[in-house]
Amino acid sequence: MSHWSPSPIWPQTPRRRQGIWNYPRPHRTGIRAWVPSWRFVVGTLLTGTSLVAGVILAAWVDVTVPGELNTVRSETTTVYYSDGKPLGKFAAENRTIVSLADLPPYVAEAVIASEDQSFRTHMGINPLGIARAALNNITGGAQQGASTLTQQYVENYYIGVGEATYADKFREAILALKVTQEQSKEEVLEGYMNTIYLGRGAYGIEAASQAYFGHPASKMTISESAFLAGIIPNPTYWDPRQGEGAQAQAEARWGRTLDFMVESGVITADDRAAAEFPKLKKYTQGSGNPQTAYLLEAVAKELADPEGANIQEAQLTTGGFSIKTTIDRKMQAAAAEAMALPKDADENTRASLTSIDPSSGAIRALYGGPDYGTYPTNSATQDIAQAGSTFKPFTLVAALEQGIPLTKTYDGTSPQEIEGYNNRNAETGEEEQAVLTNFGQPPYGESYPNVSLLDATANSVNTAYVHLNVEVGPAKTKDVATRAGIPETDAAGNEIVAPNLANVLGTASVHNIDIARAYSTFASQGIRTEPHLVDEVTNGDMTLYQWSEPSETEFEPEVMAATTYALTQVVQEGSGEPASHLVGPDGVTPRPVAGKTGTSNSNRSAWFAGYVPQLATVVGLYQYDREAREGKGEYQQITPFGEWKEMGLTGLTGGTWPVTAWADYMSKATEGMDVVEFPPYEMPVPEPSVSPTPSESPSEEADDLVVVPDDLVGQQFTEASATLANLQLVAVQVDVDSPEPAGTVLAVDRAGQEVERNSSIEVQVSNGSGAEEEETTMVPWGLTNQDQDDAEQALQDAELTPVVQEAPSDTVPEGSVITVDPGEGSEVPKGSEVTLVVSTGPEDPSDDPSEDGGGIFG
Repeated sequence: MSHWSPSPIWPQTPRRRQGIWNYPRPHRTGIRAWVPSWRFVVGTLLTGTSLVAGVILAAWVDVTVPGELNTVRSETTTVYYSDGKPLGKFAAENRTIVSLADLPPYVAEAVIASEDQSFRTHMGINPLGIARAALNNITGGAQQGASTLTQQYVENYYIGVGEATYADKFREAILALKVTQEQSKEEVLEGYMNTIYLGRGAYGIEAASQAYFGHPASKMTISESAFLAGIIPNPTYWDPRQGEGAQAQAEARWGRTLDFMVESGVITADDRAAAEFPKLKKYTQGSGNPQTAYLLEAVAKELADPEGANIQEAQLTTGGFSIKTTIDRKMQAAAAEAMALPKDADENTRASLTSIDPSSGAIRALYGGPDYGTYPTNSATQDIAQAGSTFKPFTLVAALEQGIPLTKTYDGTSPQEIEGYNNRNAETGEEEQAVLTNFGQPPYGESYPNVSLLDATANSVNTAYVHLNVEVGPAKTKDVATRAGIPETDAAGNEIVAPNLANVLGTASVHNIDIARAYSTFASQGIRTEPHLVDEVTNGDMTLYQWSEPSETEFEPEVMAATTYALTQVVQEGSGEPASHLVGPDGVTPRPVAGKTGTSNSNRSAWFAGYVPQLATVVGLYQYDREAREGKGEYQQITPFGEWKEMGLTGLTGGTWPVTAWADYMSKATEGMDVVEFPPYEMPVPEPSVSPTPSESPSEEADDLVVVPDDLVGQQFTEASATLANLQLVAVQVDVDSPEPAGTVLAVDRAGQEVERNSSIEVQVSNGSGAEEEETTMVPWGLTNQDQDDAEQALQDAELTPVVQEAPSDTVPEGSVITVDPGEGSEVPKGSEVTLVVSTGPEDPSDDPSEDGGGIFG
């Protein structure tokens, strides 16, 4: 009999308590040891979901829909001059409440199509949109929002527009959910359309329709509805009045909205095909002084720059900010006075002025026009015109940077054909050799043989400067222009300064403020700054924005000293002479001035750009008929006015009204300003042209000898003295009674002989007093551009003998007078011959010497 006994119970090790970190997991191998258990995953999800739900539930209970915003929140923003005196204001909300029932259905549908296509189906927020925007922001993409139309309505109607944190956005989403429960979609849509800011100071669809189209919203068309809906995200920058870039963006958004309306069935494809971009009314901002609106608009645009203050117009009109500008009240008043054109000026003629402190880029005065309501574009910052010879200093700087001295001479004769200086044939589109001329009365302009770079600058010699541009390279001229402050491209991305030989003559069309920035760089001796109008924005004691833009050194001081010296000669010896009379606070001490006149092809624009060490100012003048060419517009020759009309001029140059107006403005702008000298500059010693000596091995003594020219008799003393100066000889003028015209060289001491350098050479010059009295008459004014027969008759009536020569012209009609010699207004003996150069029309059908324009004078 067997005996059974139970198995023994062995002692067991107590089970160890697991820690929080239990990885790698026991009883698992490989990757499974690191994979969480399903219990852990489910628990985590449940916990997270519970927390989120708890937060949302708590917010849902805690957040209540507040009362609607009232007008108390709409505070006026005040803009101040630099001295703290009020300049203007951004008005409070301009709003008129309308009912959706009073609007055509497509008005609201355009807004839905552009802003929130799922508006009628979502619960007030768009979770997918929020997730997409959050992912993009977290991964470093461009900042995105995901606000639905309802959320925008909550922000506009209950919270207020402004910078928002993620917590604010979360509260906004909760409110959107609650509002969707409490209000119908139609109520939300109507509230939104009565509160949204649409630019031009207009809040809501009714005010916007009046501001943009001049009629009630009930009369809006499909195209008008699509336009307003399209610009909602950024109405300030996308308003076409801001320029070509804004126009292009507005048209793109308009088309996009129409396409969405077709997709949603609101309009048909035929409606889309028939739609035309709406015609917008002129917009006048502000009140009171009609010129103030130009400044207020420029301030708003500068603040709206996303890379700057990023303060939008909607915030300006409600935020109650204080904006301190850089505008000097005295200088702005002086600008308005100097820019006022006389009553006999053509209605299409416009003036502009920009005045910049070169040490900081602060704009001290900005004249954009006489009346914003009549001329809704700013002539200084928005309108463009060909720059003319104000571009020559860029080539001058390029030459100086390459070591070319001011004493180097060039062929300044006129006319010339210079290789590479071409016309574009209008029929073939091919480049063809062009004839280049200087400004002046002789048939093909004034000639300056063997002219120094300094004198070519003072006299604005086109032919010499194109030769200089050949030497330095037109790409270098473009580079210097860009470094000085001329933008590389316009708002549409088009190249402004073309890299061709004609760019030295200012064929590029630019804004006044662009030239002012470049000349401000010259005034600061090579340091480029950013022009700006806004110094500071505050809200109570809090500073919201403070200007702080670093400057950049672009040019070496010695290059700028030489450039400035050359430009002072334009004022002292050339067409900028009216600017030479500025004085210091004592009324006696001369104030140093440097500058350059500029006149475009056919006198369609005229400029004077000048500076003293503390202030750079550019005055521009152009004539543009917006209704010409069936509304396409065209630039025209500036019609003379005032004293220049009385003189019988047929066009205006930079040396007429622009430099005179510049001097009038600067005389007031610099009142009380210390006299500061430009950096000293010493002209280099020119390399003389030494004639060969009989010696086969020239000695040092021979190198010190030069030959006095023997061809100076008959020249004007100014030319003869310049020729002698180039040989390091000193011309001593001796006036002689003579019947020859005053200033004519009669004899030159030691002509044809060798003399030592730095010798004094007596030059006998006619003073005109020995001329026998004879009956004289005046060459009539207004012969240029007249028909040949009329001009001949006018000369015969003045007891003068007409002599006709013919020449081709691209700008003067066939059979009309190109030039007159002696010039109009000249006093000559009766019976004298007067040469009329009459146009035979274009030699070949062609455009101007570049894609941008043609030969530039002055």
